[in-house]
Amino acid sequence: MGRLLPQLDLGNWQQHFHRAAGADPGRQPHHDLCAWRTRQPLGLAERAWRDAEQFRKTQRNWAIAGLVVWVVGIGGCAASVGSVPYILKGSDAYHMTMDAIRADTRVKAAIGDDMTDNFWVGGSLNVNANGAGDAQFGIPVHGAKGKGTVFSHLVRNAGTWSIRLLVVRVDGVDAPIVLTNEDHVPIPNAAIGI
Repeated sequence: MGRLLPQLDLGNWQQHFHRAAGADPGRQPHHDLCAWRTRQPLGLAERAWRDAEQFRKTQRNWAIAGLVVWVVGIGGCAASVGSVPYILKGSDAYHMTMDAIRADTRVKAAIGDDMTDNFWVGGSLNVNANGAGDAQFGIPVHGAKGKGTVFSHLVRNAGTWSIRLLVVRVDGVDAPIVLTNEDHVPIPNAAIGI
């Protein structure tokens, strides 16, 4: 049927283990005796630590290195997420949107002359090498009289931005303020004919 496998003597496994690790076979086996003596992976030569202190120091150094990797990784993720508003706010499309909003008398009357934007800005910005591009923003704004959200869509052709849609929704007011709607996008509760 099949070959019979030889029976292994597992009764003295601790003695074999400790003898292979270099321990005195006459001593009582102890689980921590070989903790600082290890074999390298892939069958490389055995590496014995000078003493337990060197082993602890190496463990401590690896723990510190692991902590540094985690801190740098988390810090890098936070920096990349935190840099998104700066990238969006640094674009010409964003400045064009905010300049148009700040110049409108209806927005000044609803939100205030001192209108500012919040730090977190939602949206997307796409600029191609050929001068074309597209930008969409959702910008929370607030002022002395109220707060709201600016929605804009801009298109870039031959390096020049043009506003296709610019709407301000003021908190607590049903009808939005529509500044520009070049593509005739249906806007709920907007005034007819805009």
